Amino acid sequence: MDISVYRPGELRGADRAAWTAVQSQAHLLGAPALANPFLAPEFALAVGRCRRGVRIAVIREDGEPAAFLPFQRTALGVGRAIGLGVSDAQGLVHRPGFQWDARELLHACGLAVLEFDHLVEGQKPFETQPLQSFPSPVIDVDQGFEAYLARLRKQSPKFTRTTLAKERKLGRDVGEVRYVHDERDPAVLRRLIDWKSAQYRRTGRSDRFARPWITHLVEQLFHTRTDSFAGVLSVLYAGGRPVAAHFGLRSERVLACWFPAYDPEFAKFSPGLILHLRMAEGAAADSMAYLDLGRGEKEYKDSFKTREIQVSEGWVTRRHPVALGHRARRAPVKALRNTVVTRPELFEPADRLLKRMGRIRTGDHGMARSLSTDKTKGDL
Repeated sequence: MDISVYRPGELRGADRAAWTAVQSQAHLLGAPALANPFLAPEFALAVGRCRRGVRIAVIREDGEPAAFLPFQRTALGVGRAIGLGVSDAQGLVHRPGFQWDARELLHACGLAVLEFDHLVEGQKPFETQPLQSFPSPVIDVDQGFEAYLARLRKQSPKFTRTTLAKERKLGRDVGEVRYVHDERDPAVLRRLIDWKSAQYRRTGRSDRFARPWITHLVEQLFHTRTDSFAGVLSVLYAGGRPVAAHFGLRSERVLACWFPAYDPEFAKFSPGLILHLRMAEGAAADSMAYLDLGRGEKEYKDSFKTREIQVSEGWVTRRHPVALGHRARRAPVKALRNTVVTRPELFEPADRLLKRMGRIRTGDHGMARSLSTDKTKGDL
């Protein structure tokens, strides 16, 4: 393999165009997972402006770019998929039929180990060691919103009736309900970030937006717009004020859901559920194929989804002492977390404990009590 490794600012314009072209054709060539916006060059370059150690490997065949691997690395050669922890799709973006040797690729990149937590399907050469797979629910809208809504009424009739009824009640009690699929006001993005930070704290989770680089990344992506990629801020308004919002990324065919939140003052109307229904409508109008709701067990995802795709967690290594040390340190933590998340008898007590800690942290006992009974488990 002819492999060149670049810093983000060194990536050639022709290579970036070839990367975009591979993504644009992926659904036609049997690799639809590669069309995810988290695999786009725009996302990798944005992370590169926020984090050290970002590199992009370009693999060439007959002098032409055939595959692209963005990653982050430490001085010791520990590699992480680009945006690990905030990215919902990772892997090698490649031409159809392209094959690679994972250990040769790691050696060329100066890596002893490369870790993933959302490896997309179709990355067989990276499966040199067992990976753990997880479902990532999606909403198919390629047949149009009315077709999706009819399917939703059939598979989740009570959920659909209740959500639409709450939307009507929101309009009666608060004021005209209006949805903006692609809001360009940065002040509304700032409000979403504030809501999301408060939600993390209420529910005892680590506040991602307490990390300046994540806030910087989101703000950069909000202002990133090309024909094949954009950051999309979707907002539900009632009575002229925002009551729920979501920031995600879109490619030509996929809207990747990322950061949803709502104003707790309007929790009884389930504005997050209404928002997601309208996002499906907006994505269909924009000729999207599907919305990727992201890995994670949530009741609202089960209600909205039309099917599931798979993402995997694990790592690929070559023989190296650093790889052995990294696995010894990381494997027990990952195994414990995944055991808790995937087993309801363990997840629910852990979730209650986190929310109790959130109540102590915020001192907002009444609000936390109401959220702890929310069937969306605090996400919407």
